Amino acid sequence: MKFMKLGSKPDVFQAEGKTVRYVSSDLATDVIINVGEVKFYLHKFPLLSKSNRLQKLVMKANEESDDEIHMVDFPGGPKAFEICAKFCYGMTVTLNAYNVVAARCAAEYLEMTEDIDRGNLIFKIEVFLNSSIFRSWKDSIIVLQTTKSLLPWSEDLKIIGRCIDSIASKTSVNPVNITWSYTYNRKLAEPDKIVEDGVKFPEKFESVPKDWWVEDICELEIDLYKRVMIAVKSKGRMDGSIIGEALKTYAVRWLPDSVDALVSDAHAWRNTSLVETIVCLLPSDKGVGCSCSFLLKLLKVAILVGADESSREDLVNRISMKLHEASVTDLLIPSRSPQITIYDVELVQCIVNRFLMHEKSNWDMDVVGKNEKGADSFVLGHGSLLSVAKLIDGYLAEIAHDRNLTLSSFIDLSHTIPQSARLIHDGLYKAIDIYLKEHPNLTKVERKKMCGLMDVKKLSMDASMHAAQNERLPLRVVVQVLFFEQVRASANVRSINNNPRDASHSTTNTDEESDRTAAESCRTLKKQMSQMRIKEEEFRKNGKLAKKNSKNGRSGIQLLPSRSRRIFDKLWVVGKGHGDNKSSESSGSSQSPTSMAPGDTKSSGSSSRHRRHSIS
Repeated sequence: MKFMKLGSKPDVFQAEGKTVRYVSSDLATDVIINVGEVKFYLHKFPLLSKSNRLQKLVMKANEESDDEIHMVDFPGGPKAFEICAKFCYGMTVTLNAYNVVAARCAAEYLEMTEDIDRGNLIFKIEVFLNSSIFRSWKDSIIVLQTTKSLLPWSEDLKIIGRCIDSIASKTSVNPVNITWSYTYNRKLAEPDKIVEDGVKFPEKFESVPKDWWVEDICELEIDLYKRVMIAVKSKGRMDGSIIGEALKTYAVRWLPDSVDALVSDAHAWRNTSLVETIVCLLPSDKGVGCSCSFLLKLLKVAILVGADESSREDLVNRISMKLHEASVTDLLIPSRSPQITIYDVELVQCIVNRFLMHEKSNWDMDVVGKNEKGADSFVLGHGSLLSVAKLIDGYLAEIAHDRNLTLSSFIDLSHTIPQSARLIHDGLYKAIDIYLKEHPNLTKVERKKMCGLMDVKKLSMDASMHAAQNERLPLRVVVQVLFFEQVRASANVRSINNNPRDASHSTTNTDEESDRTAAESCRTLKKQMSQMRIKEEEFRKNGKLAKKNSKNGRSGIQLLPSRSRRIFDKLWVVGKGHGDNKSSESSGSSQSPTSMAPGDTKSSGSSSRHRRHSIS
């Protein structure tokens, strides 16, 4: 820390209690000056030779025959006046970053200018400020912190402005040229490392980071911090990412961790002001700067403390542009009254809708979504959309545990994501399964509506095997899962048959056995489905015909769980016409096994009689 010593005479100021100060001298004191609650017994001559204001006050007191001078509004109080008085006596006094502003304001109040005496206190303090204080990084910050208690004097004397300009200028210096001390405790191997003044950086130390200044200015109160950050941004030399890091560090420093502390009456106003200030200081380029995770946390706090609508709106818009960077935990925003759900699902849906608006401004979503041949280019060009789809599926799985979450809210949020963005429906299936488990009172129609969100053709092998055994799913959905697994196995066999040379080089004996089993499974399924053309009377008499046939061959059905085989038995017993043209009930792009069977165009007279037995 920089300091300056003034005067050479010994300090002979004495004190009696806390309210009396006097100069120990052979000469009797001839003036009493009251500063606040403290009385100073002093001599007129040394004071009047340096202070123009004291000359006026003494003259006025003589005219009124008053032995005392009162200065109630003295800037800096008794301590600052004592510094000025000691300077007038020529006593030794030390100025530093902690008392220089108070001394400067007091000297201004006392009018200790060059017109009264050459080399007066104002001149000396200004030299100290310009030559030492404003050239020191940490001293500038300390001085700025002391200015708040000395308003409006510190503002009128432009001390605040000069401190801010000094700090902002230093933040823009090339890190290679920094030799002053700074605090940097983040992301370091050596904790609490401080680089001292003038020390050349040893090779073992990391080079000066671009955000070296962030932690030191976190000690400023919010109003001064705001002015410093505005000055830093106005220089135009700071990356948005560093601005974002500075704001994040400040928020972590000052925002309390607990919800109770955030919303407490004692700190509610300060926390609200802090959040609104941080939001207004966010980088103008909304695509860079703060991470999506930090923005979502800031939004949660803004909602809790009741920040103004414009701040929350700005955060929602920024989050929507970086939603693909978020995690499921980030999106778990607690709901507020009168909402009855645990989390604010409506707000998340609003963010997703805005994200899609930004995406559509850059890509023609409708054209790309319908172009099946452009799947590869879609994946490459819409990575962020695919990430958001996966994110929302995970979010749906999390909120599905909420018993108060309505079916319509779940479906609406799921429909927000375009179908083309879900290349695999495993995540959506998981969310649906959790919802069905947590909401056992759903009607049959509601279950069908819920399962209609997913496309069973887009389930992985593991998810399909799970769905085939899932008793919570409607019967029709399970049948579709089984059927498309057979279709997939058949397609794999045809692919191998079309490329026998490649298959011989790339498969093992175990793979060949698996392929033969899959082929046999596909043939067995076709044989079973062809039996559906048998008359209805024969079906009723031979309800177990399909099961017996399935046991005669090495079919894939034998590899499925017993419940899945029972499902097929039930389907065949009911009759051939019940699955016709009903695929839309469970999946927009899926078809039931019965609708694919040959002979479905046959007269529907017999099937209409049993329409009430529709399998679902």
